[in-house]
Amino acid sequence: MKMNEQQEYLIQKYNVPAPRYTSYPTVPYWDQEVPNAKRWMDVVKYTFAESNATKGISLYIHLPFCEALCTYCGCNTRITKNHSVEDGYIAAILAEWQLYVNQFSEKPIIRELHLGGGTPTFFKPENLRKLLEGIYAGAILHPEKEFSFEGHPNNTTTEHLQTLYDLGFRRVSYGIQDFDLKVQLTINRIQPFENVKHVTDEARRIGYDSVNFDLIYGLPYQTQQSVSETIDKVAELMPDRIAFYSYAHVPWVKPGQRSYSEKDLPDNAEKRALYELGLRKLKTLGYTDIGMDHFALPQDTLYKAMQNKELHRNFMGYTTCQTDLLLGLGTSSISDAKYGYMQNLKKVETYKEAISGGEPAIFKGHFLTQEDLLLKEAILSVACKGELELTEQLMELVTDKAFEDMKEMKREGLVELDHGYLKVTETGKAFIRNICMLFDLKLKQSIPAEQQVFSKAI
Repeated sequence: MKMNEQQEYLIQKYNVPAPRYTSYPTVPYWDQEVPNAKRWMDVVKYTFAESNATKGISLYIHLPFCEALCTYCGCNTRITKNHSVEDGYIAAILAEWQLYVNQFSEKPIIRELHLGGGTPTFFKPENLRKLLEGIYAGAILHPEKEFSFEGHPNNTTTEHLQTLYDLGFRRVSYGIQDFDLKVQLTINRIQPFENVKHVTDEARRIGYDSVNFDLIYGLPYQTQQSVSETIDKVAELMPDRIAFYSYAHVPWVKPGQRSYSEKDLPDNAEKRALYELGLRKLKTLGYTDIGMDHFALPQDTLYKAMQNKELHRNFMGYTTCQTDLLLGLGTSSISDAKYGYMQNLKKVETYKEAISGGEPAIFKGHFLTQEDLLLKEAILSVACKGELELTEQLMELVTDKAFEDMKEMKREGLVELDHGYLKVTETGKAFIRNICMLFDLKLKQSIPAEQQVFSKAI
């Protein structure tokens, strides 16, 4: 079979619904019961005591407000032009943070902090300062901290960038998606190239170490020409990192996506072609495929962490910080306390009500079994290091079908199997979600569910 025929065969075979593995078990397969607040706090305290002094902790703060709905978006958002909502929401986040701080026996050391959304730059710079200084007041900032935020190119001001830089932020991510005007009009995300160039140049002038662009393939009316031209424009700015995501069309979950239909989307073959085109162009520009949609230039810390096999993956995606405790603050945020997960309530009002009552705003959660922990480590090793020791304990859990699939992946050139080790090949990087699925027992126990839950692997 010729190389291009082999690639086409692999894409057709493995382009199936697959998790992105920011956790194991993945969210749809968590326990059905809402976790007890005391038990959750006990797990947080245990993980904190075990790791704060050596690793520090991570914080994710969800700022859900946007002035307009981007119809492609799958995030938890609240659309409003009323900026008076900022004060009350900040107060709730600081109260939630205090709930955790009150449980700790020592000051938390913040190693990693990310502002996500929504649109964090919806908030006025002075309110972001108020929020962050409130967080810092009860904590110690790690000398090697990694602080980042998501900015909208249309409303990120020099004052935003300078304020956050002064507060320790050195990475910024801009949601680009696509520069084609027809695509932008369809997804209600109109942002001229000049705006993106301005905020990128300003970030670099101020001193930010890393700029990330989010790009999406598979959007309505995208063509190979529009994706090619988008990446050509990206090449004029050369961000340090790029996330090149597959669009997930889930109108039953996100009704905003009903503003266009499946007939407006690239079909499966065309979407695969968009991915392959983007992959080739990014590699030609000098970007390295980190894994699971992420690319970085050699000077970026994400690339260096990959080279040193120090990558970590959590609910914020790939990170260079290997903390054991990630606390999510704000609506719909997810926390990872190593031995348990918890997601906050998704509506602003119910979240604020729970916090005002002095309780965690628990929506759902999961406490990990010993089997979960072993499989979690296996999947993280594949996703972050591209290799895995196939220990006897692990292989006792792997099903016969998964083992046969593993051997077939070896024959197809996706993995190498040698002396009890699995190693992802260069070809296999594009299929890393599929390789991780070999060790996902929860998914295998509930096969029909993933059809409506996960986007396709490619």
